[in-house]
Amino acid sequence: MAANPLIHGPSTPAELLLADVHVLDPRAGIDARHDVLVRDGHIAKLAEPGGIDGPEGIETVQGQGRRLLPAFVDPHVHLRTPGQEHKEDLETGTRAAAAGGFGVVIAMPNTDPVIDSAPLLRSLRDSAAREARVPVGFLAAITRGLEGVELTEMAELREQGALGFTDDGRPVSSAGTLRKALQYQRLCGGVICLHEEDPTLSHDGSMREGAVSAALGIGGIPTVSESTMVARDAELAMYETARVHFQHLSCAASVQAVARAKSAGGKVSAEVTPHHLLLTDESVRGLDTRMKMNPPLSSEEDRQALIAGLREGTIDCVATDHAPHAREEKEVPFEQAPMGTTGLETAFAALYTCLVLAGELPLSLLVERMTAGAALFELPTPTIATGEPANLTLVDLDAEFLAGGRGWESRSENCCFAGRRLHGRVLLTLAAGAVVYRERVFSVVAA
Repeated sequence: MAANPLIHGPSTPAELLLADVHVLDPRAGIDARHDVLVRDGHIAKLAEPGGIDGPEGIETVQGQGRRLLPAFVDPHVHLRTPGQEHKEDLETGTRAAAAGGFGVVIAMPNTDPVIDSAPLLRSLRDSAAREARVPVGFLAAITRGLEGVELTEMAELREQGALGFTDDGRPVSSAGTLRKALQYQRLCGGVICLHEEDPTLSHDGSMREGAVSAALGIGGIPTVSESTMVARDAELAMYETARVHFQHLSCAASVQAVARAKSAGGKVSAEVTPHHLLLTDESVRGLDTRMKMNPPLSSEEDRQALIAGLREGTIDCVATDHAPHAREEKEVPFEQAPMGTTGLETAFAALYTCLVLAGELPLSLLVERMTAGAALFELPTPTIATGEPANLTLVDLDAEFLAGGRGWESRSENCCFAGRRLHGRVLLTLAAGAVVYRERVFSVVAA
């Protein structure tokens, strides 16, 4: 791949002393209070609290023991540029990412037009170099127009900086077409990322098939629509010794299929979203269209299998599948509404509140899984170590807040966690060495 895969807008390298912060970086083996000095956008020094005298003119942030974490990485977001800027754009989407503690995001190609050619990708990357608040990587389409028929010029797209390929929003229904894509992927590199759904099984369903869909009289999507495709494509990937990543798993059978493929030596990975980890189809009973997403929310049994898969490592990382929609698009009857929920601004807090505080996951594991998406795409994993670029997020774990209570950085408001009381407010985010977000009422900063 010739081009730099991550692009962001103009920024000023940070000069900052983070005093008395509780540094937690599971990969670096750090879980203790430190002073952290950032010079010219890089971590210059770590020392015991009080061990660094802030150089003259350097801003000091009094951390008071708040957690300093590696900035998160989201391998699955929809920034809606080009063509759907009424929902989101590069600036608002990456601003939302920064507010959620994310230092890197990877954007999907199901835009209008679809990112299926080198000139379109090049234009999008040029826009990101002007507008993106945090570094953005891009996936290109596997097939032209996401139609599942003709492959894109994958080698050319890789040369222009594509991290990989996906028809996300749609499956690659034809096994033969996917096999050809996997063969090309072995030659040009990048990751094939798969939205798994059998359209002959999902039809026009609007939620998960089961007792709740039957009670509501809404067409359901069975879990086998996803799990049979995961199993098929894992077999194809192993046959071709190719690299695939399964997007937004939502049911136990899919977790089991990934586990089998990994046990057999397959080069496969998988992600799961906060909403599938925390919500079930019971949340759809009120017909709130913010609870309509693809894949749909599933049963409690499936939810527990997803948590176990994330805990045990069958599922490699957390991804938000941040999918903004304009208010008027969601304010329609449930079955007519588009699928998708935003999630960048609530991901960490929702998972910390509902999984860590509940004793389901240790905080260190959550941090590891929320940064693991980088390595899956051969990107540097954020870490807190001397000499490393400052990719950091400062979090107040004790702060309780109402999700969306002060509005959103995203252009859209269709968040499934809106109105919930959450713990773990992001106060400050540094990405690629620059301060990209500061909480509006964060008042412990001294000059």
